[in-house]
Amino acid sequence: MNYLPLSDNAARQVIDSMTIFTEFQRVKVQAQSYAGSMYWKQEGGHEYLVKTRPRRRTQERLGARSEQTECIFSEYTARKQAIESRLKLLHEALIEAQRMNKALKTGRTPNLVVTLLGVLEDAGLTKHFTVVGTHALYAYETAAGVRLVPGALATQDVDLLWDARKRVQFMTDLAELDASMLSILQRADPTFERKEGQYETAINARGFEVDFLRRQPVDDDPHPFCFSADEGDLWPVQAVRASVLTSAPRFEHLVISATGRMVVMRTIAPASFVEFKRWLAEKAPQREETKRRRDRLQADIVQELLDQKLLFPR
Repeated sequence: MNYLPLSDNAARQVIDSMTIFTEFQRVKVQAQSYAGSMYWKQEGGHEYLVKTRPRRRTQERLGARSEQTECIFSEYTARKQAIESRLKLLHEALIEAQRMNKALKTGRTPNLVVTLLGVLEDAGLTKHFTVVGTHALYAYETAAGVRLVPGALATQDVDLLWDARKRVQFMTDLAELDASMLSILQRADPTFERKEGQYETAINARGFEVDFLRRQPVDDDPHPFCFSADEGDLWPVQAVRASVLTSAPRFEHLVISATGRMVVMRTIAPASFVEFKRWLAEKAPQREETKRRRDRLQADIVQELLDQKLLFPR
């Protein structure tokens, strides 16, 4: 048996946590549109309604004081207060859910991976990256309500596939942050630095690696490509058959760390995972036999979850 079902209590807690986390994320997005403030500004003998946008560090004048702008101000203030109040209550519920997750041992996704994905989410960069490789199994086992055998999961690196098809939007999003990709990773762990001789890899003081992959150049894909103008930043490396992963259907699911913290992992659909792992096990050139055996095991496990209808192809 390559997996065991979660206990009933743990399974119920996962469902409850998902509900709270999903609602918290929904309201958090709403709150972002009300970030900043709205106030009256005296200028030249007139009052104007001004809206500040902290992320872009801009101010927008909405018009002179009038019945219309007073209505805008009142509606904005009331809505902002209501959303912030709801978000505060949901945050309290989220903290309690995390405490129960830890107590009932509902999750075991590495803490650093959960932190990394949370940092990418907060930076607005999640849509540009897909978790591929072994760590996808954490999303699959959570969705299936099972625990996979430890031998299928052990790894000291996480692979993030960068979507070169959206490079223009990516560059715009990163420029707005005024940051490099390496500095983004350092928000999760300050000890991350670029690995010597492997510009696609960031490694921390405990030897955990984050590898950035990309498809082989297609059409006008830039090559080579650095994530930012910072010469010390990371350069995603071309990976064999990464184009297959780039175009594969996506699978998103909540994952939970051993400390109870939660985040949504974006990976490839289970059927695509099985297909790719079979290729690695049987056809990938110059792949170590120990890795081929683990590839086969991982493919077999996910296929079994699909056959048992605990997971679905897409």
